[in-house]
Amino acid sequence: MKKWNYIKPKNLNAEIPDWRISEHTRNIVAAFSEYSEYTESEVVDRFLKNLLTDDDFVTWAKNKRNNKRLLKQLGIEETEEI
Repeated sequence: MKKWNYIKPKNLNAEIPDWRISEHTRNIVAAFSEYSEYTESEVVDRFLKNLLTDDDFVTWAKNKRNNKRLLKQLGIEETEEI
């Protein structure tokens, strides 16, 4: 008997943000969404995760006082090299 592969949720902690973006940016997201066949939310989510590749940002986060919660929220290991 073959075991079922159940559908897993994409993101259990999704929230509606409270910020505004320009119409130009919204058009970029909409066009890229159509091109990539991802939803607009997925496009924004995946793109913003690229901010974690900014070495200066990661260094700033690691050097903040009382940063343990922030590092955990960002998914940054404290032991990673700066």
